[in-house]
Amino acid sequence: MTEPQTIDALKAAFQGLSVSEFRGQTRVVVPLGSIHDVLQELKQRLGFDLLIDVTCVDYLNYRGAKDRFGMVYLLANAETNERITVRTFVNDPQPTVPSVVDLWQGANWLEREVWDLFGIRFSGHPDLRRIVLPEGFEAHPLRKDYPLQGRGERHNLPVIRRAEG
Repeated sequence: MTEPQTIDALKAAFQGLSVSEFRGQTRVVVPLGSIHDVLQELKQRLGFDLLIDVTCVDYLNYRGAKDRFGMVYLLANAETNERITVRTFVNDPQPTVPSVVDLWQGANWLEREVWDLFGIRFSGHPDLRRIVLPEGFEAHPLRKDYPLQGRGERHNLPVIRRAEG
């Protein structure tokens, strides 16, 4: 649960935040242009020193959705045990959000995974390349417009076999 003074401090520092709480979990929706500044404030001034996860949600064909992708940052304050979910939204044709590797080094692999599977670019990322799929793979398979059976990519990839013995 996030303390009320944490939310008050965020609201005082930034305009345009939408805050909600459900079953003790606090969610903050941040405009894309402020996402890095809000995350920096949460880490440096409000003590959210642990980046738990960075992930994405594809809202293609989701009823009432205004944006295509929702970026989700899960943070925790290791000292107070507060947790917070921070969201921002991004759209095609070139969905791009600022990298937070400068704030949390662990974001390096998390952002690479989101890039690999959803195709979200992270501006300022030091090494944005595939981490799950082979370099020759051209699609992003967790997008909802990607066919369930794929596009035949598996047949073009080299077969990797275990060494005998």
